[in-house]
Amino acid sequence: MMRRLLQPIWVLLAVIFLIEAWLWDHLEPIVARVVALIPLRAFKQWLSDRVDTLSPAMTLIVFIVPVIPLFPLKLVGLWLMMHEYWLSAIVTIIFAKLVGVGVTAFIFDVTRSKLLEMPWFERLYEFIMDLRAKAAALVEPTKRRILEILRGDGGGWSSRMLRLIQRFRKSVHEAR
Repeated sequence: MMRRLLQPIWVLLAVIFLIEAWLWDHLEPIVARVVALIPLRAFKQWLSDRVDTLSPAMTLIVFIVPVIPLFPLKLVGLWLMMHEYWLSAIVTIIFAKLVGVGVTAFIFDVTRSKLLEMPWFERLYEFIMDLRAKAAALVEPTKRRILEILRGDGGGWSSRMLRLIQRFRKSVHEAR
């Protein structure tokens, strides 16, 4: 009984987790393109050379520190939200989130091998990867159903309604 009540909460948490993972996966190539456009490739190599000389514990500091300056930006977003500057708040928070994920992906790419030398970090990393796989499996049926509805597949009421709406939109556009 309790499990059924908590199921929507678990699905929501899984969706949030997967959005984070999706951002991570999709911002990493964007960061790579930015690195190619500006001299970040040289900086990445320089940073990688420096990280190779550090202990795993010091590498953890290198991994954590670059994200700290973004925290005040998120506070600015919250301040904007409290003063009902909704659009500015949302843009600021999303910008801080995207930059944070991008910077974290960049730094993690440089520091990953050193960080994984620490047994506790390796266990944490494996736990997060397992959690990501479980979240994907939990969300997959819902995702599949949403895609079926959007494509108009299946024989349910929602797919019939969607096809009806699509026909109506088509007839409106053809009438013009």
